[in-house]
Amino acid sequence: MTETDNRPLDPEAKPDDRVDNTLRPQHLTDLIGQQQVKENLSILIEAARQRGEALDHVLFYGPPGLGKTTLAHILANEMNVNIKVTSGPAIERAGDLAAILTNLRAGDILFIDEIHRLGRAVEEVLYPAMEDFALDIVIGKGPSARSIRLKLPHFTVVGATTRLALVTAPLRARFGAVYRLDYYDQDAMQSIVSRAVGMLDVSADEEGIVGIAHRARGTPRVALRLLRRVRDYAQVRADGVITRSVADEALDLLAVDPLGLDDVDRRVLRTIIEKYNGGPVGLNTIGASIGEEPDTIMDVVEPYLLQLGFLDRTPQGRVATRSAYEHLDLPYDEKDQPRLL
Repeated sequence: MTETDNRPLDPEAKPDDRVDNTLRPQHLTDLIGQQQVKENLSILIEAARQRGEALDHVLFYGPPGLGKTTLAHILANEMNVNIKVTSGPAIERAGDLAAILTNLRAGDILFIDEIHRLGRAVEEVLYPAMEDFALDIVIGKGPSARSIRLKLPHFTVVGATTRLALVTAPLRARFGAVYRLDYYDQDAMQSIVSRAVGMLDVSADEEGIVGIAHRARGTPRVALRLLRRVRDYAQVRADGVITRSVADEALDLLAVDPLGLDDVDRRVLRTIIEKYNGGPVGLNTIGASIGEEPDTIMDVVEPYLLQLGFLDRTPQGRVATRSAYEHLDLPYDEKDQPRLL
């Protein structure tokens, strides 16, 4: 088990996040943030309602923890249809997908998380299902084999991925609507934490809510996880009320700094700066230096550091910026830094 497996700031879903299901918005009007996506989805939903048709296929992409699964459930609630939830790795054989598709009813939503991890054979079955609402089945083997086509009810595939580039072009082309989810701004994060405080019946003042929101990396899943940890701290070490000082003490104990960086983030930056003179340095080298998988660094650690402007990606590797030096209180000598090509 690597250190990132237990990070409170890891945006990937954890077993302890099960309470998030009760905090998820149920309708589009309840969703905080993502205004452009909300506006586009409201038009998509209203148009489908007026025509009495199933929604067009929708693909959501962006960093983990921003609400892709939540939006899929919202679409089902708004259209008043059932939703079947699965994931790319869970559908191992074409027969598995065929069994799911034949159990769908008209208008139903099939939500496929991590859709970029679908196997090639499974994708080939999904193409005609999405485009022609038909399922091609081969019966028998050898010379006596024959193909039959089953008609499927008009349904909607909602896909979610953190790696849009890994979704094959033929699959991506079959989605009628593709939306990117971005990190949430501070106002939206404060509203999300405030809403969760009310639903979880937690005692917190406005400054305490602001303190949690500021360190949540613009990610609702992280904000809710930090809120639960701060609530525990307030219950055991304070009087049960989350104030700014209580929130700061709890988050400092978790090694989460005021910008939302934790020990793993700082180790990545310090490795680049102190061991490799600020870079450029490759992901494999960084991973070997701190004992983490390169894919973990790229998918979990890097996105927020790039958003903050602490890292630059170059053809030669990763480079720490002046802002990273300043945040870590390390001296920055511009003449020693590599030129970014």
